[in-house]
Amino acid sequence: MNRTNTFGVSFDTLRSPSRAERIARLDALAALLDTAFVVPGTQIRFGLDALIGLIPGIGDAVTTIISLFIVSEARALGAPPLLIARMIANVALDGVVGAVPLVGDAFDVAFRANRRNMALLRAHLDKVERRGAPYWQRESYR
Repeated sequence: MNRTNTFGVSFDTLRSPSRAERIARLDALAALLDTAFVVPGTQIRFGLDALIGLIPGIGDAVTTIISLFIVSEARALGAPPLLIARMIANVALDGVVGAVPLVGDAFDVAFRANRRNMALLRAHLDKVERRGAPYWQRESYR
């Protein structure tokens, strides 16, 4: 079996991931980007988004592209266009304000666009599941 386990998330290279596995991976990516580290002696959490954003010019472009991957996966999971637009607005705001030296890095730590987007996606998916989505969209079907 071709299976690896990284950061508590299992990767099987021979089959496509289930819906729950895709969501778990997106959640892990969002946590890595926004809340993976803690400033010692404080409650302040930050992630790779703030660290990579310190690289002038290209840092925020790289993290914006990674953030857009989360939005793309949300679309593939069936998120409606209005939700995708909200998620893109979060990423755009994070990318534009994040590009401002120092102020943008503090904004990255405080705003956490990827965690916000995952909260939006989870709320939507929970609502769809509660409301009785068509059988092919339900978690129990996959």
